[in-house]
Amino acid sequence: MADIESARKAFERYDLNGDGTISAAEYKSVMAQLGDPYVTETVAQAVINAHDGNGDGKLTFDEFWASQNKG
Repeated sequence: MADIESARKAFERYDLNGDGTISAAEYKSVMAQLGDPYVTETVAQAVINAHDGNGDGKLTFDEFWASQNKG
């Protein structure tokens, strides 16, 4: 199980515009910064969609937290 404080910090790193959600563009940008330039926006959207509980195409912190605790 992930630590909620660590998860909150990770979420904030991805939420570049501070709107409380992670978009595919934000995910792609952070992955590139972390050294993975092969994550396209299409791939990023697929990752988000896999954990997007409400179907809005973005990840909220609750959805992000839930994705960290699957297993």
